[in-house]
Amino acid sequence: MRWSAGSFGPLLATLALALAACRPATPPRAAPSAPQAAPAAPQAAPAASQAAPAAKSAGLTRAVVGITEAIESRDPYAQSVALLYAIWCDVYGCLLNYDFAKGDYVGTLAESWRVEPPNDWLFNLRREARWQDGTPVTAADVVHSFDRIRNDPASRQRQNLSPIERVEAVDEHTVRIVTKAPTASLLDYLEGKSIITSKAQFERYGDDAWNQAPLGAGPYVLKELLPNQRLVVAKNPNYWGGPIDGPDEVVYRLMPEAEVRITALLNGELQVAMFIPPHLAERVANNPTTKIVSTPSVEIMFLAMQPKPPFDNKLVRQAVAYAIDRDAIIAGVLGGHAQRLDGPIGPGQYAYSPDLQPKYTYDPEKAKQLLAQAGYPNGVDVELATPVGRYIQDKEVAEAMARMLTAVGIRTKLLTPEWATLWENVQKGTVPFYYMGRGGVQEPGRALADYFESGATPRVGYSNPRVDALFEKERASFDPAERKRVLQELMSLLTEEAPAHFLWRHDFIIGLANNIDYTPHPSGRVFPSAIVVH
Repeated sequence: MRWSAGSFGPLLATLALALAACRPATPPRAAPSAPQAAPAAPQAAPAASQAAPAAKSAGLTRAVVGITEAIESRDPYAQSVALLYAIWCDVYGCLLNYDFAKGDYVGTLAESWRVEPPNDWLFNLRREARWQDGTPVTAADVVHSFDRIRNDPASRQRQNLSPIERVEAVDEHTVRIVTKAPTASLLDYLEGKSIITSKAQFERYGDDAWNQAPLGAGPYVLKELLPNQRLVVAKNPNYWGGPIDGPDEVVYRLMPEAEVRITALLNGELQVAMFIPPHLAERVANNPTTKIVSTPSVEIMFLAMQPKPPFDNKLVRQAVAYAIDRDAIIAGVLGGHAQRLDGPIGPGQYAYSPDLQPKYTYDPEKAKQLLAQAGYPNGVDVELATPVGRYIQDKEVAEAMARMLTAVGIRTKLLTPEWATLWENVQKGTVPFYYMGRGGVQEPGRALADYFESGATPRVGYSNPRVDALFEKERASFDPAERKRVLQELMSLLTEEAPAHFLWRHDFIIGLANNIDYTPHPSGRVFPSAIVVH
């Protein structure tokens, strides 16, 4: 059996202190590193009849990745999903990323940065950074890109810039970002999500720039996109950062069904199969031409409850929390490949405390009592929306939760819309009760604000002045100890108020062809430059 397990280790060390300059010694050569997995046992090469397309041919390499997230547009600002942030960072370029192995932020197009409290941040761009046509990446491009994120009619990323008042070009290679209020967590808003695009290219082609001639500054170029089918990137032969180890071409194919991804991997049609369900992992591990790698994730799974009847009553929301046996679902549906959350975050995430209160145990009788106290002694009917094939065993998990909720009187009808439709409606604020995850949670302030701060996004529509005040206070706390204390108070209040019930973090289990080296990223992102073909 071939199975390598990774560990992302402590993430606490420097998150709040990453305000000082970040000075990589050399230009970036690849994606930010994920924690290193233990090496797998030596593998025999696949038989010729089973050789995958990733096998080298005439010196060229190719890897096909089976993914679960829909890709709808060439516009890098038109979606807000972990996978596409990674791809667009490697195609267009982004200011900075978070390196889990280092436990710190690292620059990509930005070489260094510093904060001038309370509200000013200065970012110094790499002078050697170039667009594919050889022209330099400048501060004007960064100002333009932030303007597109805010004002592009198709943008779904405005929340990434919510703390920012204005962005200015100080000189050709220096950008000043001024926040609306002190924001100690600004780097978390920007890391991996500040996609930079060419101002000159947009001025030439307008809104059609993404289709006419996409111009990037990353190690890959966009070769093809068939919406909701596949996306193809190829190495940028003029990449300013020099040679990288990634494949010459990477194909991302939408395959939401786990069985389809696994069959394609075993048949050699894929070299990387994302998010293998635990109960199917041994099938991949025991196959002679494939292997399994895994890592704990920093994606928090939760049930969101908009403050509309019956969830406008806190007692009903708390009843939901007491009704669900998370340990049973982790053991039975997820095969033990998840860690229960007793609050918004877990070990290794910034400001985590095992002493956070309250803690919800599985207590169906307590759930029934709360439901009666809330004015529903005869129960209540609700609809729970779940993705299918987006997260590990998502439909099966939702079915188990629906049975548990129904058993205490919260009679639950399960809705299974297409992922693209569900996510679009969640972003519009039209889904009252849903199962979902929030990926890339190195530290919780920004992630929780996206869902629970008044006016941030309509995803939950929750509003609480006490919660809002704590969000503001943690952003203004540049002292790490004070900021952790405020975050813990905030997370305790959110747990007690229960606008969402926090469930678990999955282990990410990835299937690989034997000739592929890839260390899973705890955020779920798949940078093309992080894949190595032998």
